[in-house]
Amino acid sequence: REACEASLRRLGTDCIDLYQLHWPNRGSYHFRRIWEYDPSGQDRATTIRHMEDAMGALRDLVAEGKIRAFGLSNESAWGTAQWLAAGERTGGPRVAAIQNEYSPLCRMPYDGDMAELGHNEAVTLLAFSPLATGFVTGKYLDGALPAGSRHQIAGGSPRASSKLDAAVRAYLAVARKHGIDPVQMALAFCLQRPFPCIPIFGATTLAQLEHIAAGQALELSTEVLADLTDANRAHPMPF
Repeated sequence: REACEASLRRLGTDCIDLYQLHWPNRGSYHFRRIWEYDPSGQDRATTIRHMEDAMGALRDLVAEGKIRAFGLSNESAWGTAQWLAAGERTGGPRVAAIQNEYSPLCRMPYDGDMAELGHNEAVTLLAFSPLATGFVTGKYLDGALPAGSRHQIAGGSPRASSKLDAAVRAYLAVARKHGIDPVQMALAFCLQRPFPCIPIFGATTLAQLEHIAAGQALELSTEVLADLTDANRAHPMPF
């Protein structure tokens, strides 16, 4: 509750449309932590108690008109299901959305259990990094760091590797085969998933925004989607 009210003061507003909880207190396998992920140290009772306590505060904030809906970020299927159950037990708000990483190059683990949960529980995925931090453009192939780019400013990316380059080349081959811009294809792919999904893109220039807007009506054919699936099967989890 204190964090939400601090956000209201910082933003200079009376109400937040979607208030998101950024990280699970118990830990997370996101941001490439899945390779060493170990949930055995978690205490279920503590986790559930925390969720119910948070639900009480969220319920009050909704009643007071300070937030309209709440969402999660970097959560798992089990965690999201527990938040939904806690809301039902306590009269708190339902989970409206979850902000997890998702792109044509980063489809797992969301395409499994989270996709099923999103569909059946009407939880919308707010897909961050739908362009895989720019890798889908191909501009970072073979270690390239274009001047002024995100990775050049950051001094590189821990994701860069020959394995990722192979996945990017497979993705770009699909775009070339069908005569589609790779950026527009990535965003259209997210919008056409069989679960609720809204991609969150990061345009840093007006030209980039115009480029993205030009593809807003793009609808991928079944042939394109099939080729993207084949590319994913050949290069699963490239980072």
